[in-house]
Amino acid sequence: MKLKTTCKAMLPLFLAGCLTPALSAQTPLTTNQILLGLDRDMAEVVLLYDAIKGTPIVNLTPQDARQQFAAEDAEKILARGENIEPQAMPVGKVIDGLTLPGRAGNQIPIRIYVPQGSGPFPVVTYYHGGGFVVATIDTYDASARELCNYANAIVVSVEYRKAPEAPFPAARYDAIDAYQWVTRNISTYNGIATKVAVAGESAGGNLAIEVSLAARGQFQVPTYQLLVYPVASLNLNQPSDALFTSSALPLNTAGLKYFGNLYAPNADPSNPDLAPINANLTGLPPTTIIAAAFDPLLSDGQALAAKLAQQGNRVDYKLYTGVTHEFFGMGAVVAKAKAAEMYGAAKLASSF
Repeated sequence: MKLKTTCKAMLPLFLAGCLTPALSAQTPLTTNQILLGLDRDMAEVVLLYDAIKGTPIVNLTPQDARQQFAAEDAEKILARGENIEPQAMPVGKVIDGLTLPGRAGNQIPIRIYVPQGSGPFPVVTYYHGGGFVVATIDTYDASARELCNYANAIVVSVEYRKAPEAPFPAARYDAIDAYQWVTRNISTYNGIATKVAVAGESAGGNLAIEVSLAARGQFQVPTYQLLVYPVASLNLNQPSDALFTSSALPLNTAGLKYFGNLYAPNADPSNPDLAPINANLTGLPPTTIIAAAFDPLLSDGQALAAKLAQQGNRVDYKLYTGVTHEFFGMGAVVAKAKAAEMYGAAKLASSF
């Protein structure tokens, strides 16, 4: 077993290891406490997001929530204000407008990012975040581009179906079907079909590990999995859930409940197809879990890393202090975001 953990000093509440067992008894952190603990560049994103976002997402219909100002939009505004080029990071080529068949007779849109060079290239099948309800491959375009360039790999970004129109297990099925399509067809796009990893953020991290679980013993197992603050359970009674309730955050505990109720309203929360923390995790690919210190999913990621290691997997757990959920992909403005993007991409590249 190998569990590599990077834990630096955080708020005093966090100083016994990565989280103290007593955290569940702590009162929620106020917005001011959170802002004092954030790096300046991350705090600027959070302040702008909080000022402009409008109605809290938990008070919106899913359809209206999809139109709401996002933390990624705040980062883009700040990039323009600092005279950083606002256009997307260039890659060798983007192939858009593609769809692949899903098992329910649906079509799954994908976008393929190809790095510069002659190739052939290894491949990352990427699943974006958004609580299984909001966001698109456009919202997370920056993450896909950065992984493409920093890992020197083709990235296939998957537009899985969203709840509540298509609740669990629709997104999981689309994630699995897209991955299998990639392993069978990516050579057409100058990819190496035997070198395919998975990556995902938040809800997408859940889908990425679910693909690896489904693949085990059934079809080609990913070479690696990069899980960025993954959703590992529906348990909202963990230490970080008690702390991060502020509505100023890009994701808070109420938001987790909102998304969970829409994605899996009638599902058994112990179902391992929904909550990978409940699965037999033996025999999975090497894994990097990237975590943000100010994130209600912090406990989920820690628990998943510990169980993966306990069951014999190679696990690299990297905690970034001073940042919140959604920081990954904000490398144009947030210094630790760029560091995390490069770190995760290097781990992916090493697996190829």
